[in-house]
Amino acid sequence: MKEFWTSLASLMGVWAFCQSLLHAVIPPELRFASLKFCQRLFNWCSTYCYYDITEIDGVNTNELYNAAQLYLSTTAAAAVTGSRLSLTRAVNSSAVTFGLANNDRLVDVFRRVPVVWEHVVTQRQSQTFSWRPLPEEKRGFTIRIKKQDKALILDSYLDHIMYKASEIRRKNQDRFLYTNSRGGSLDSRGHPWESVPFKHPSTFDTLAMDPIRKQAIKDDLDDFATGQAFYQTAGRSWKRGYLLYGPPGTGKSSMIAAMANHLGYDIYDLELTEPPRDGFSAGDEKWGAEEGGNSITLSGLLLNFTDGLWSCCGSERIFVFTTNHVEKLDPALLRSGRMDMHIFMSYCSFPALLILLKNYLGFGEGDLDEAVVRELGEVIDEAEMTPADVSEVLIKNRRDRDKAVGELLGELKARAGKKRESLGLMRDRNEVAEEEEQEREALESPKQGFDELQESCEKGEGEA
Repeated sequence: MKEFWTSLASLMGVWAFCQSLLHAVIPPELRFASLKFCQRLFNWCSTYCYYDITEIDGVNTNELYNAAQLYLSTTAAAAVTGSRLSLTRAVNSSAVTFGLANNDRLVDVFRRVPVVWEHVVTQRQSQTFSWRPLPEEKRGFTIRIKKQDKALILDSYLDHIMYKASEIRRKNQDRFLYTNSRGGSLDSRGHPWESVPFKHPSTFDTLAMDPIRKQAIKDDLDDFATGQAFYQTAGRSWKRGYLLYGPPGTGKSSMIAAMANHLGYDIYDLELTEPPRDGFSAGDEKWGAEEGGNSITLSGLLLNFTDGLWSCCGSERIFVFTTNHVEKLDPALLRSGRMDMHIFMSYCSFPALLILLKNYLGFGEGDLDEAVVRELGEVIDEAEMTPADVSEVLIKNRRDRDKAVGELLGELKARAGKKRESLGLMRDRNEVAEEEEQEREALESPKQGFDELQESCEKGEGEA
């Protein structure tokens, strides 16, 4: 073993001597040219090409580097080849993201093309004086792909990274609920809005609605969120309107919260039942202004806000209108381009009831007795009970699941019975009204026949 280390030391000494001799004999310019030639020869012979994405571009932050960090966080936990990950949590974010540790690598696959990422971190050389000092470490990503896939990466992959990073940033960032300020006051940024963190837990999974209808709404939202290029090509403003209508307590507010959570959007709540400020007064169907003899109607305001020139200011906006009485709205508001998708929020249906039983009592498929399920299905539509009322029965009895289901079934049967009684009374009244109408027509028929006979006789005498 001693002889081995002695031989290794001798070889290292010989190599150091040869290196010193080369530096002394070969000029620096020739050494640099030889090195560049070897690199070019290596690149020409290699089947791979490399791209560097540095953290700092000159003195500015490279947005592509930040986007790559976010994008790789979605696959780093599963694809990293090393045993170390970096954990980060952004400002105003409730999510912890994973990332590549220093000088580690992972393999991503895009359209069946493998892409090797390496996070390269080196110490930066000593800096001269600068008004904007740079970080002590020089960070960047190196992408390695096959030369034959170069066009795919440059044309699609980088755009894919930017889009995914924007989506991740939006979903990780805390959302806010804004409302127009009272009394015309301004917030800390000088905007006429007041905001609070939006923490509503409603999602499409917990929303009490027929799953087929929910999926249709989710697909429509996803098509809108990913449709920027389509709207631009079609020459349309990137916006979409939804009308939620139905009785109170059918989940319109929960639907809005689920839509916001699904897309990661902030919510701006504009209360349109109140009169505008600055001298406007409220009427039954319009807001009037004693200024130049003009008046501003609610319909006019909505038309300009959703479909006029002001509607194209900004992008990626969803307008959601809620009402309990859709028949009272101006028909001009209901057309496509203003309220594109009409969603009827109905009374609790059987599929919605099963979702509520799962949310509040933990009943899964097959947990309830078949006879009870059959009874619930027979009365739920006839009872016309809102999801809010069903939820209240389940919440107050959630400690005893069987009692909750029993009380709910009793409430549904009671409401269905009252509905049948009401329909029966209405039917009886209609029948009585029809009988009275028939009697009146029967009494009027002889008199009408006598009048016609008398008129005919008088006409005959006149001709004679």
